[in-house]
Amino acid sequence: MRIGIDARLWEQTGVGRYIRNLVINLQKIDKKNEYVLFVRPEDVKDVKSQIVNRRWRIVEADIRWHSAMEQIQLPRILSKEKLDLVHFPYFSVPILYKKPYVITIHDLIINHFSTGEASTLAYPLYFGKRAAYKVVIRNAAKRAKKIIVPSSVTKEDIIRHFKTPAQKINVIQEASDKKLIPSKKPNKLGEYFLYVGNAYPHKNLNSLIYAFNKISKEYADLKLILVGHKDFFYKRLEEENVSSDKIIFYGKATDRELSNLYANAIALVMPSLMEGFGLPVLEAMSLRCLVVCSNIPSFKEIASNSAIYFHPEDANDIKETMKSVYVNNDKYKKEKLDIAFKRSLKYSWEKAALETLNVYESSPSIDSGL
Repeated sequence: MRIGIDARLWEQTGVGRYIRNLVINLQKIDKKNEYVLFVRPEDVKDVKSQIVNRRWRIVEADIRWHSAMEQIQLPRILSKEKLDLVHFPYFSVPILYKKPYVITIHDLIINHFSTGEASTLAYPLYFGKRAAYKVVIRNAAKRAKKIIVPSSVTKEDIIRHFKTPAQKINVIQEASDKKLIPSKKPNKLGEYFLYVGNAYPHKNLNSLIYAFNKISKEYADLKLILVGHKDFFYKRLEEENVSSDKIIFYGKATDRELSNLYANAIALVMPSLMEGFGLPVLEAMSLRCLVVCSNIPSFKEIASNSAIYFHPEDANDIKETMKSVYVNNDKYKKEKLDIAFKRSLKYSWEKAALETLNVYESSPSIDSGL
């Protein structure tokens, strides 16, 4: 087959890490199919450095995601390559693209959190964009030959929302990046709880900060470090907490910095109200960092009995759980870290790439009617 992969989000966090690891590992295991990567001009150099297989080539696609040009121009660029199948690793599929494709849907969080708090747009524009999102993702799910999801939680959510047949959806779990290497090099940050991710409303960071502020009154040297790209939402949160010298807005971390932050943290704290998977939880497990997180289904699917859970909608429960973990840190680490590390070994990008390749090769033809 001649397979296209939409890699325009190559350098982004989250989906970008998913694309990078998938591409690197598909090259290792697939010796017969040809691939075309569609990338933005600014990412070409880095993508080229990762391509070692001669069956892979790169095509520039200077088109932003969620744009009108994505709907109009991208189908033309894809069609020129005479592809048998395209993999869209994100929900944003051009409605005008009529040839076979598979799609990865990481979550349906936007379907559950509909307020304009999650957007920098004015309310009328936000709701217009959200309506467009619903049309695009429903069309993408309906017309895809196969849908890849990172968890059974997301699979069930798609079945409920779109009435999608279960056999069309493949659960392929993600993994920790091999560039995150265990580190015991001490840092100068002292004692701290760690959060990794963005600052969208469903991440529930206001509750985390409330809980931390309560604890920090008792423990003067304790800090909270928030790691994530400083976009509008992080900057707004930072402005709201500018008076606190105990909350550190770290910004985006390199892989080496992130490994070190995990290794020296009291625990990773993830207070999300909803997630499709929860990669930081798995990263922490693989790096022997204690995980304290919401008792939501996706986190339980990843961590099982290797994490410590709280109710995300109860800020006092978050506070009490964090306090207990701080006071009894050695005890919790002795109980949980080995279990978590062993559990993390069942997740691998090699396995994910092999299962993804199986999806490509088992996808029905365009005439199958699916």
